[in-house]
Amino acid sequence: MAGKIKVGIVGLGRLGRQHAENIASRIPNCELTAICSVVESEINEFQEKWGIPYSYANYDEMLTNKELDAIFIASPSGYHCEQIIKALHAGFHVFSEKPLGLYLEEVEEVKKAVEAHSDKVFMVGFMRRYDRSYAAAKQKIDNGDIGEPILIRCYGLDPASQMDNFLKFAKANYSGGLFLDMSIHDFDLARWYMGSEAQEVWAIGGGYARSEFDELQDAETGAAMVRFANNAMGIFVAGRNSAHGYHIETEIIGTKGSIRIGTVPERNQVVIFNETGAVKECFDGFIERFEQAYLSEVEEFINCILEERKPTVTVQDGVESTKLGYACKKSFETRQLIHVQTESLMTN
Repeated sequence: MAGKIKVGIVGLGRLGRQHAENIASRIPNCELTAICSVVESEINEFQEKWGIPYSYANYDEMLTNKELDAIFIASPSGYHCEQIIKALHAGFHVFSEKPLGLYLEEVEEVKKAVEAHSDKVFMVGFMRRYDRSYAAAKQKIDNGDIGEPILIRCYGLDPASQMDNFLKFAKANYSGGLFLDMSIHDFDLARWYMGSEAQEVWAIGGGYARSEFDELQDAETGAAMVRFANNAMGIFVAGRNSAHGYHIETEIIGTKGSIRIGTVPERNQVVIFNETGAVKECFDGFIERFEQAYLSEVEEFINCILEERKPTVTVQDGVESTKLGYACKKSFETRQLIHVQTESLMTN
């Protein structure tokens, strides 16, 4: 495919804004041609800053724009499936932020739509696969540097300073809950690193610092233990109340060694020595920590369109990670051990 890829994006919130700026100014061979948001001030800001030719308050109207080649979906999670299917049916290549969806029935419909439009590039935003450290860890595991991986431990902790903002998001029923919203990246990494699908999950948690989470039947902090089909183990901790900042940590233990990524979530190499001791600043959010990965994944999406190939992240990766996330949600809500592949336990 020759020429620049013309992209229309829906959703200009915190992450959508980052993606929009990357597409508009940092990624070769593409241009941000259309923006869509229900917030008029966001549209006005972006059109003024970047000179975007087209703007829409209605997603369906954007899909009638024949100048576009691809649709980028950065809207709230509950809209992803419907918007993916509509964009594919309208003839566009599609990139969707995680999660693929919030319920098994709808993600299976997305899978069918992707398969029915096999001439189009579809990619789901599991950006950690494109982070240099996580990609290097995958290469070392594949090389056998730690033997056979038998356990993965993942921490995903959001800054406590963002708790109020997230509660507004959760009350609007946009997130799908702690495990689908936050742990979905860890679930994808676990499948990628361990080379196996989850079979059983036990999840617990609660609203320890903020009782509002209990009222929403969600967890402020939660943990899940997973057994994979190859008998490997997974331990996943997610939380909204990290006092020191944004903390993403992953450890893979193998039969001959282990790998750790992000044990200290340090912003840079600066150390301050004062009356409190030696102090290192931590990342304050996911965009700062994974800035390079967010850029690299969209570069890959655009290159796949230009080179007429498919990304290594597939719709099935989105389906399987959603299965595990939804199983954790059900386990947390029912206080039962959930068999991940037993779909009767995971209905809407």
